[in-house]
Amino acid sequence: MNSVIVGMLAETFVHPGTGQNVGAIDLPVAREAATDYPFIAGSSLKGALRQAYEQLGNGGAEAIFGRQDNAGELLASDARLLLLPVRSLSSAYKWVTCPHLLERLARDAGRSGMTVSFQMPKVADKTVLSQGSGRLFLEERSFEVTGGPGDKLVEALGSLIPNESARARLKGQLAILSDDDFAWFARYGLAVQARNVLDDKKTSKNLWYEETLPPDTLMYAVLAERNGQGVLQDVQKIGDYLQVGGNETVGQGWFSLQWLGAR
Repeated sequence: MNSVIVGMLAETFVHPGTGQNVGAIDLPVAREAATDYPFIAGSSLKGALRQAYEQLGNGGAEAIFGRQDNAGELLASDARLLLLPVRSLSSAYKWVTCPHLLERLARDAGRSGMTVSFQMPKVADKTVLSQGSGRLFLEERSFEVTGGPGDKLVEALGSLIPNESARARLKGQLAILSDDDFAWFARYGLAVQARNVLDDKKTSKNLWYEETLPPDTLMYAVLAERNGQGVLQDVQKIGDYLQVGGNETVGQGWFSLQWLGAR
């Protein structure tokens, strides 16, 4: 079974919603039940890929993506979080990740027939692996810098970033936290935006709050073809950009894509 890994760098805010409200947030992002990490469901990703493919006008969408009585040849995983932008006092932001997310990447690469060459980092609570020394402030929290992320890890993560200038910034902006420390930012570090509907007299009719993933969030997904019939090559014809999730009419949901694997 042929597979590719698709790196997905958010170019805008992204709202992969669930349609269920939680507390004060009317429209939260979709989250994994066990980890609470934000993610994009495979069904949503596959639907976005189908829409982009159909706009090419090439035909064959039903064979690739399926129809009501047939699943189609393309298999799409959930899009998983890999790097989360977090505000920092020492730079505009840091790209934050944790050993658990890196372990997932290595496992997903393995089942896709690829290998990763980096060693899995070990990070204690309240410490961080990042360039520099002393202490690193993320949001209002402080972490002791105990080392750097390693060149092989930076290279592996950089291979999933489509933009060359963004890739060049990775080494200086990468920060690896412990799983528990990262979980706090994944849960509480996302932007919450207020949106409103006004009537003809500019009076509020409906105020709501929605959660979004910030620009420069890095995610990835695994795509595979069921019977090795060149489906992956056809799907890659959609190009370098994909719109996923809600709020398309206000410019949200855009990712740039980096394809790794069979061409």
